[in-house]
Amino acid sequence: MPVVVVESPAKAKTINKYLGNDFIVLASYGHVRDLPPKDGSVDTEHNFEMKWEVASDSKKHVKAIIDALKDDNELILATDPDREGEAISWHLEEALTARKAIKKDTKVSRVVFNAITKSAVTEAMKAPRQVDRPLVEAYLARRALDYLVGFNLSPVLWRKLPGAKSAGRVQSVCLRLIVEREMEIEAFRAQEYWTVKAVLSTPRGQEFEARLTVLGGRKLDKFDIPNSTQAELAVQAIKSRDLTVRSVESKPANRNPSAPFMTSTLQQEASRKFGFGARQTMSLAQRLYEAGHITYMRTDGIDMAPEAVMAARDAIKDRYGANYLPDSPRMYKNKAKNAQEAHECIRPTEMSLSTDKLKVSDADQRKLYDLIWKRTIASQMAAAQMERTTVDVCSRDEQVELRATGQVVLFDGFMKVYEEGRDDAVTDDDDKRLPQIMQGEPAAKKSIEPEQHFTQPPPRYTEASLVKRMEELGIGRPSTYASIVTTIQDREYVTKDKNRLIPSDKGRLVTIFLSNYFRKYVGYDFTADLENQLDEVSAGDRDYKDVLDRFWRDFSAAIAETADLRIGEVLDKIDEVLEPHLFPAKEDGSNPRACPNCGEGRLSLKTARSGGAFIGCSNYPECRFTRPLTAPNGEDAGMVDGKVLGTDQGDEISLRNGRFGPYVQRGEATEDVPKPPRASLPKGWDAAELDFEKALMLLSLPREIGKHPEDGEPVEAGIGRYGPYVKHGRIYANLPEVDEVFTIGMNRAVEELAKKASRGPGARAAAKALKELGDHPDGGPIAVMDGRYGPYVKWAKVNATLPKGTEPADVTPEMAIALIAEKAGKKGGRKAAPKKAGAKKPAAKKTAKKAG
Repeated sequence: MPVVVVESPAKAKTINKYLGNDFIVLASYGHVRDLPPKDGSVDTEHNFEMKWEVASDSKKHVKAIIDALKDDNELILATDPDREGEAISWHLEEALTARKAIKKDTKVSRVVFNAITKSAVTEAMKAPRQVDRPLVEAYLARRALDYLVGFNLSPVLWRKLPGAKSAGRVQSVCLRLIVEREMEIEAFRAQEYWTVKAVLSTPRGQEFEARLTVLGGRKLDKFDIPNSTQAELAVQAIKSRDLTVRSVESKPANRNPSAPFMTSTLQQEASRKFGFGARQTMSLAQRLYEAGHITYMRTDGIDMAPEAVMAARDAIKDRYGANYLPDSPRMYKNKAKNAQEAHECIRPTEMSLSTDKLKVSDADQRKLYDLIWKRTIASQMAAAQMERTTVDVCSRDEQVELRATGQVVLFDGFMKVYEEGRDDAVTDDDDKRLPQIMQGEPAAKKSIEPEQHFTQPPPRYTEASLVKRMEELGIGRPSTYASIVTTIQDREYVTKDKNRLIPSDKGRLVTIFLSNYFRKYVGYDFTADLENQLDEVSAGDRDYKDVLDRFWRDFSAAIAETADLRIGEVLDKIDEVLEPHLFPAKEDGSNPRACPNCGEGRLSLKTARSGGAFIGCSNYPECRFTRPLTAPNGEDAGMVDGKVLGTDQGDEISLRNGRFGPYVQRGEATEDVPKPPRASLPKGWDAAELDFEKALMLLSLPREIGKHPEDGEPVEAGIGRYGPYVKHGRIYANLPEVDEVFTIGMNRAVEELAKKASRGPGARAAAKALKELGDHPDGGPIAVMDGRYGPYVKWAKVNATLPKGTEPADVTPEMAIALIAEKAGKKGGRKAAPKKAGAKKPAAKKTAKKAG
């Protein structure tokens, strides 16, 4: 029986169902080989030879394939139909050949299918081919470039910029986009402008709203009414004149549906409508694809197979009627520069299968499927038909003119099913119905109101709008968008707040450093051009070694130029570049770098041991003024290190900034008291809002609640390394909230201590399962648990912490299995649990005939 290899066990299970007992279907569990993270893995001295290693957690999967090939001399590589899938097939073929599992007479073929359906898989098996060498070479070039940049540039960052973690060929360019947008926002100065709206009435008493468009006989531009005085004059100009309807114009308008989804637009729309991150969207789509519900989810293509178009048209006619069907099918043309990324659009494999009939229990998968189904169906529906009406009302002397606009939907067309979301809220005055208004009739004035406005800064990127911008610039590809956006968050270069991406101080420093010393390599045009060269490699039009040679020649020279850079020199340069943002000019003309605390020192950029950055005074340690990098100048913007909050019993109570964050201190260090009383600010407490009373409360900890009713020993409440607690003797019981430390009474404290004591010394409450993920392929349940140090994946005796920034709800079975495998590999590759009996069928029991 031929051995068929795919990436994941879920995909293997679905395909096995279609192929039956004539094939053995095994999973490789993703890539089986990678470049070891050490010097020389890409040998620049010997024509960029790449030295691969089979990952420790992949060895057992490779062995399973080797064992299967001992009796079956045919290998079918059925990995995903893109560059990464082609690379996995190539790695498998190379690794198996090196281990002599593939012999001279072993038949090796490659099959691809865009959807995991019985018909697609069956047809693919009839059209085998060899591994596509140009696609593999495009992968090799990308992997080598990523290694050369990461392995050579990251150490430069570590040495020259304390606390920086890594740099990447595309991630650094993506980070630059976010940092530059933040600097635009900070440099933005709002401009005031006014508009005037009037509520008018027809002779029949029907009211409508109009806005002033002409004043003094001249058409108004956005900023022509700059203040309230001018706005009031405009109001009086309207009030003092009678108004007449000069014209009423109605025009038909059609609105066409959006194209079906490709990777980037799916990520954008899932973010807009559900708040899903790029990685979560791709993980959900992967599960839908592997279950056979949708087509392949990494694509730049928006065209649809002819049979799918006809199926969509049949579904539209059956569900909504013939009037919702255009006369001919809608055709969408691919915009992808690279044909290898331009697979068919992302669509349901069965158009008649709406979400209510889908046999999937996971709520998020159902949401995403519903989005894909609706978008696909809508893309083949009739246009929406509108009527847009414009009414101009003016004074007899034509000094004043107002305009009312309205829109009526005459036929909803595709809008009956789906409307595309927007990244940022847009107010549209057109989306309202106007009453019947006749040309030449008077318009009575009911009310006239001026409205103040201010221009708004450009919005911060969401994951959706960032992916859209990357796509516009030609940076990244469908297979990399999600990982790039995730990596910069995992590296703590970017944080996410209310779905918006905000650069950290560390991210700013890295971007400024790279923009000054490696400007070419974080350039948008350079990165896009390199992507185009890699596309040419995948098309077979360019030699990948030539691409690597040209890149390395210039890049290695740029690395060498930074060898003599001193940290102080780097900081001075960053300080200079960021000066307009860190130290904006003051309205009174005073020196923006003058220290507001001591009045003598000069403010400049400093780096903390933790890798962050802050503004500090040159008179340190005499003056301990500090403020955050991102705050405007002034004491109220940040925290003054050493700021006195008040005096208690002759001691100054001060707020300070230490290595591990802000803390409060009583008095000063002296020979007699080298370590004065201190207390760190609990998590969630803002240093800027800390007052004298709260500081005293912190310094009073631990607080004695009273004597325990059983033994008379004291019961205390405090804040420790693991958060708030109550303590009696050697028993510590955690409290859920910090504020409870100051308010908890004896009854509650005794109750919490008793609960802890009942679990035994040192025991914790049973971890809570946040999400059940089903069974591991080797047997035993997998779950996402709530732990002391954050959420983690648990399987048998293996506990794998979730990567930073990953939400428990986003974790998929595939992601969990990968985390478990990685954790088990770090422990020496030992299995955490035995396989279930009968989980693997013995290779010897083969009765089916070989497929002819």
